[in-house]
Amino acid sequence: MSLHRRPLRLLALPAALSVLALAACSPGGSEARVAPPSAPPADVAGFCAALHAELPDAVAGLARTPTEPASDLTASWGGSAIVLRCGLPKPPEMADPAQEGVHVNGVAWLLEKLPDGGGFRFTTGMRLAYTEVRVDKEHATDAGMLVGLSDVIATTVPEGISSY
Repeated sequence: MSLHRRPLRLLALPAALSVLALAACSPGGSEARVAPPSAPPADVAGFCAALHAELPDAVAGLARTPTEPASDLTASWGGSAIVLRCGLPKPPEMADPAQEGVHVNGVAWLLEKLPDGGGFRFTTGMRLAYTEVRVDKEHATDAGMLVGLSDVIATTVPEGISSY
């Protein structure tokens, strides 16, 4: 994975603000079905629980919604528009030096367009717990989404290489 420093471009801020305004008006589901990662090691699960406790009430203008089943390893906003899973094993894509990556507020992210064209997957790297954020294509253009989540991840999940 190429993690060359590519700063988040704030030139997209006006576009992001208009998307944010539209997203705040769009209906969100009452809950999201999110399969939690299966049994991460205790230390990884502890980092994920700390992250879960600090996650924001809104992301990209979407309110946080319950996940089914409820878990400290998952979170969602706007139903299934934005879904977070923490405590995943190392994604095999991280071994590919051709993969795209960016750093946002001290957090490295692997960027992947989902094959079905339905959105994007962002996965943290260089942290002691891998965290995945899936975003539908409508909300993936909001530049502020990764900024807020990166801030929380940077304060709750220590830097390092997870052995999981």
